[in-house]
Amino acid sequence: MRKFLLISVLLVLVWSGVAPHDRFTWFMEVAPVLIGLPIVVLTARRFPLTPLAYTLLAVHACILMLGGKYTYAEVPLGHWVSQLMGWTRNNYDRLGHLAQGFVPAIVGREILLRTSPLRPGKWLTFIVIAICLGISASYELIEWGTALATGSAADAFLGTQGDPWDTQEDMAMAGVGAVLALLTLRRVQDRQLER
Repeated sequence: MRKFLLISVLLVLVWSGVAPHDRFTWFMEVAPVLIGLPIVVLTARRFPLTPLAYTLLAVHACILMLGGKYTYAEVPLGHWVSQLMGWTRNNYDRLGHLAQGFVPAIVGREILLRTSPLRPGKWLTFIVIAICLGISASYELIEWGTALATGSAADAFLGTQGDPWDTQEDMAMAGVGAVLALLTLRRVQDRQLER
């Protein structure tokens, strides 16, 4: 399964890098994949993750690469859903930020359960959500710093689409994603960890 996921992610990476809408935005959006993928591959033997964690990481990578290919504001799937729902903006970036909380919640929970004295319960839940919110806030700071450093070249990377509350809504979506992941997948993850 890990090989299938790796090959799938690599194929989507190549596809996303062929004639993206904006090369700078593509690089900024795909950078987490370019950094994270080698780490996941290099640690797979010494510290293998559960199939659930690997699957979620692959899905998140694909969300990032699709957003990089088109820019988040121009992803065709987002336009289609916006038309279907009657929204005035392309909310594909909200999916990306939901995943930014959802996937790290499962991966972070797994790492903490395997390497720390924390056990399932309120403290683990609180710490995992706090980590996810910290990751989201850090990403928003990176977006802000990129905008300051590059000016209008970062407009597509920021993807605010005129929403003055975009940063806060993005972080809120990451928090919602983290809570949803813990509510829906912790038992599945616990069973996989027992194996």
